[in-house]
Parts: sequence; structure tokens; C-alpha cells
Amino acid sequence: MILTATVSCKKFLDQTPQGAIDSEKLNTPENIDKLVVAAYSALGNEMIHTSYSLWPWGSMRSGDAYKGGDGPGDNSEWHDYETFVTNRTSNSRTDLMWAQCYNAIRRVNEALERIDAVDASVYPDKVVRTAEMRFLRGHFYFMLKILFKYVPYIDETIDQKAYGTVSNRQFTNDELWSKIADEFRFAIDNLPDEQSEIGRPLKSTAQAYLAKTLLYKAYRQDEDNSVTGIDPGDLNDVVSLADEVIGSGKYDLAADFSENFQGSTENGKESVFAIQYSRDDGTPFGRINMGQALVYPMNQEFGCCWQHIPSQNLVNAFKTDANGLPMFEHYDDIDVTEGDDFIVNTFDPRLDHTVAIPGHPWKYKPDFIYQESWARAPAIYGYYTTLKGTVAPDDPTFQKIPPFMSSSSNWQLIRFADVLLWKAEALIELGRKDEALPLINQVRQRAVNSTGRLKQMNGNYTSTYKIELYEQGVNTDWTEDEARQALEWERRLEFAMEGSRFFDLVRWGIAAEYLNHYFSTESSKRTYLQTASFQKGRDEYLPIPLNQINYSKGLYTQNTNW
Repeated sequence: MILTATVSCKKFLDQTPQGAIDSEKLNTPENIDKLVVAAYSALGNEMIHTSYSLWPWGSMRSGDAYKGGDGPGDNSEWHDYETFVTNRTSNSRTDLMWAQCYNAIRRVNEALERIDAVDASVYPDKVVRTAEMRFLRGHFYFMLKILFKYVPYIDETIDQKAYGTVSNRQFTNDELWSKIADEFRFAIDNLPDEQSEIGRPLKSTAQAYLAKTLLYKAYRQDEDNSVTGIDPGDLNDVVSLADEVIGSGKYDLAADFSENFQGSTENGKESVFAIQYSRDDGTPFGRINMGQALVYPMNQEFGCCWQHIPSQNLVNAFKTDANGLPMFEHYDDIDVTEGDDFIVNTFDPRLDHTVAIPGHPWKYKPDFIYQESWARAPAIYGYYTTLKGTVAPDDPTFQKIPPFMSSSSNWQLIRFADVLLWKAEALIELGRKDEALPLINQVRQRAVNSTGRLKQMNGNYTSTYKIELYEQGVNTDWTEDEARQALEWERRLEFAMEGSRFFDLVRWGIAAEYLNHYFSTESSKRTYLQTASFQKGRDEYLPIPLNQINYSKGLYTQNTNW
């Protein structure tokens, strides 16, 4: 009977095709537009373990966040990331992220192949769509670059059958950055100043992304991932590009910090480039942000899974001194954990926009208070929860996909605050620290103005807020070292839990020193970190996944010290 069934199945499937579609017949404006949309959709095609917010790689590996969940064995691959010492080339999450990014690049290349095959007289949008696709390809390669350092660069000119001949060491570190920069340069030259549809990049979007790329490129690295110098030419280009974006008049800081993390205010004036998610779009659950599906707490309104937990070190970092400035040296001496700790000490208000703290309102809802019982494993990870990637259960963007949940609220990949602080960083490293001061203060001033939604039912502020601007000769001498320290802290507080911190540390060349100090202090509070250790010259980048090396038949070269 088994043999009969097998033969029958084979006969059923072995049918003569009724016809075939000539590939060239797909090269119509209508079909090309569908491929372009498919490439755009890849921006939000992440899974629960491969978030394009990069929090498992950028927040959790930086000292800003713990893995969370039910303990080290829950999504143990992330535990390996967080503690570094047990991470391996066979980590399945690493391989998934590599494949996900290259699947997206393949969609972009497929669209570009079709666009290249038609004349502009047939497809009037040819040049603009080409620029959009190259912008997207630059974005995905940027992510691969900061994750893996050395990756194979495959574009639409390479036949799919030849993918196996492309080495991940075809280009040097600097050459690979230049390849990515070239994608954004093409986009700048060919994108319009305005687009009729939200979500498509503009010329100014590409200028911002090129500024980001050149800022990373400016910090020259050797094969051991050490910073050997900072290139002034790249830094000057960062300043010029940032000036173009600022001067375009299209962007500004949102009036209140909260506007960056609510669905009702998405695509606001601070949004330079964002992933556009959707709900009620004809699909069963919508195209929601699955990369944040595991970060909600364990209360009945949500229910799962309490991952991406703010660290005690991060919460302490929001404390301010008597001058309303960050407590650079002694912020971590005494922990603030609950209750009156947040009244008798003073804080940067961005704390309560970033971290859910027991007894504090959840997402600006004074009648919806975060409780200790919402934490899943407090004995291991404490009681905090992330706020930036979540929404309230009655938010119109909220969507359950049992047992998970998330929302269709945009995730911003570049905010205008980024542009201001990239320019400030470049100016400081160029020896022009005084010009950086007002840019950093501009970001701080917005934080000063962002307390209106941070109140309890009785109208009192949730925490005691005290934040001031830097004033040379008053509360700071603003030396080059002080300016650099202020910039580094501003980036941490402004973008905490947004997935960028680890990559900042690597760019600045301080990851090993910073993280090993963090482990030495934080492990007294979170004992699972007692075995954690960052290996300088290795852990700045993920290893090339073992599966990919095997698929390449040994063509790919493994990263240093892996």
C-alpha cells in the first residue's frame, strides 16, 4: 500500500505544464511596481527573533538591556549574545538574521533587474525607482556591515548562479563602507525632494543615511577591530550632509519626546526614515512590528513575553546632579529601584518615556499603572520593562496575534535627533567642540520640554525631573573631553532601547573597556552576568554564521578570533 501511494502521488504531480510565462513579459510597469512594493515590504519582514529594530544586537549587548523572559534558557541564543562568552558561530539567530537581510537584498536586486530591462519611455519612474531600490539596498547592507563587518556584496549585476563565487573579503573594510556610501550617493542624485506616498525616501533621507554611513566609516579600524584613527574628510562630509538635511526645512525635533513613540503621532516632523507598519489592511493580523512581539509584559492586557528589559545601569544613568546634568562619574554608585527613589533623586525626564517602572503610568496613562506582578522573572532580571517599542492595549495600533502581540506603530530608523547628534559628534572630533554645544543643547531642550505627559492621576509628576543645558563657564568648562563625554551620554539617553548603543560603543572603540566594567558592577545585581566577558578584537562583530561558511564551501573567511 505504501508503494502504491508513492507511485500514485508521483503520477499525480508529474503533469505536463499547460504553459510558461516568458520572463521578459514580466517587465511591465505594473509588474515592476509590484516588485518594488515587495522590496519595500522587506523593511518590515522581520520575525520575532530577528528584529529590524536591532534590539537583540544593539541594546541587549550594550549594557542598556537584559535579555529578559523566563531566564537564561528562554531564547538561550540571546543569552549567549548578552554574555558573549558562550556565543558560537552556530548560533541560529545569527544565521537567521544574515538570511533575512540577504532575502531582502534579493528582492531589491530582482526589482532592479526588471527596472534595468525597460526603457524610461515605457517606465517613466525608472530613475526614481532605481534610486529608491538602491537606497533600500544601502540600508540592508548597512545593517549587515555593523553586525558582521565583512559580508559579500551582491548587486543586480551578479547572476544568481554566481552568488557562490562572491567572497565576503572581496572588499576591504573601508571599501565596503564606500560601496554602501555609493548607494546613498546615487539616491541623493536621483531622488526627488518630495514624494506623493509616505514612506518612500526623499533626497534628504538619503543625505541623512549617507551622513550616518560616513560617520561610521570615519572611524578607521584594523583587523582586530581597534580604532586606529578618525578621518577628517569623512567627518567634514558628515557635517555638510547634516547641514543639508537641517537646511531642507523638512524636519525638526518633535515638541514632546513622546511623539516619537506613539502611533497617533507617527510620520511627524522628527521622522527622517521609518518602517511603515499597517493594520486592518486585508491581511489576518496586519503587517505589524513582529520584531517587538516578545517585549510586552505579563499582565492580562498583554500576556507575553517580557524580553528586552532595561538594565539597572541604564535606569541609574538617567539620574542628574545638582546642576541638572548627567552624573558622569557616580551615577551607578547607588541604585534607584522603586517608590521614593524616584522622588528624592532627580532625573532626566526621558527615563519615564523609556522605562516602565513599578508604580509609574504605562505609556502616559495615569489610570494604567505598571505593577511588579507584570514582570516574568524579577529574581533574575528585576522589575523594569521597555516602553519605546510598545503601546497601550487600547491604542488603535495594538494588535494581538496569540500568544504574542505588537502594533502597527512605525519604528523610526533615523530621527532628526540623530542628525543633530551626528553633526555634533563630527564637529567634536574635528576640534570644533564649541559648534557642537548648541546642537547637544537643542536635543536636551526638547527633553526639558517633555514632562507634560509624565504625571500621575493626582497631577503630580511621576518622578522628580531636573535637567539643564550645558553652559560653558557655568556648569561645564566644555573641554574636548567634556564635549565628547556629553555627546556620548546624550546619545545613550536619547536613543536608549532603540538598538543603537552597542554600535556606538564599537564605533568609538570603547566597547571592551565599557562592557567589561559594566559586567564587573552589574553582576553583583544580576548574578547570571558573573560569567559574562567581552573579548576585545572578537566580540565587536558577530561571527560569520557557520551555515553560511558551509554553504559557501569555505569561500567565506571567518571574522577575527572566532
